[in-house]
Amino acid sequence: MSHSRHTALVRGPQRPLRGVAFFALALLLFACLDATAKYLTTHYPVPLIAWVRYAGQFLLMTALIVPFQGRRILVTQRTGLVVLRSMCLVVLTFLMISGLRLLPLAEATSIVFIAPLLVVLLARPLLQERIGTARAVAVVVGFAGVLLIARPGGDLHPGGVALILMAAVLNASYQLLSRLLSTTERTANQLYWSALLGTVSFLLFLPWFWSGPAPSLELTLLLLSLGVTGGLGHLCFTLAFRDAPASLLAPVTYLQLVWAGLLGWLVFGQLPDALTLTGMLVVALSGVTVTVFGRRA
Repeated sequence: MSHSRHTALVRGPQRPLRGVAFFALALLLFACLDATAKYLTTHYPVPLIAWVRYAGQFLLMTALIVPFQGRRILVTQRTGLVVLRSMCLVVLTFLMISGLRLLPLAEATSIVFIAPLLVVLLARPLLQERIGTARAVAVVVGFAGVLLIARPGGDLHPGGVALILMAAVLNASYQLLSRLLSTTERTANQLYWSALLGTVSFLLFLPWFWSGPAPSLELTLLLLSLGVTGGLGHLCFTLAFRDAPASLLAPVTYLQLVWAGLLGWLVFGQLPDALTLTGMLVVALSGVTVTVFGRRA
């Protein structure tokens, strides 16, 4: 999902170029995940797609990590916050896929990318972080960019815009909780909790949403790919932060807008108009500005 992913790692030797390459690949995989989910919404209900996505990641992590970690994979220092963070991601996934059903991929991805700007606003009262004039201006300009994308009278579905905006708020909450937990919790444990709770949560809704055509070979492969692209995306994301500093990788996050635009054009034949492209550029530049001045602070 289009959704910023956070990780805390024990670093090895720094290999910045390799880290950026892993990061770019991770963002491509996340964009592919969103594009696949959007396509599948034309065949299956959202809870079923979300369940397959989490169940695939859960099975992949169980097969690759649990044989080495055992029960330690579930051990956390602040379990309540870990569960809350995971549930933010679960609800965010539902809102994001529901919004993608109604909106073009590039526009939906751009709107949800206001989450880092929301983090800046919320970090001051919640984490006592200083904002600074440059970051405050960048946040205001970023919201103006979102208004260009989701402008009144435009072609975007109002309900889809509302769903993606709610997803952005939850994404910001997810990032803030990730910051709080990064000093005490291991990344693999947090990812496993998210996969576990996502699988269980959406499983509860399946009796009411188990519908759609019997999957063909193509649909079966696409459904199975959800867990693979999500799991491999998180793996590449983790490797990137091991090889390169976060300050170098953070601005690269907005490469996902490029991947989303390309996939929206290639897969769905959807091209943003000039005003929407301007808004996407404004959101991306605002996010990069927030990142750069945040690093200096």
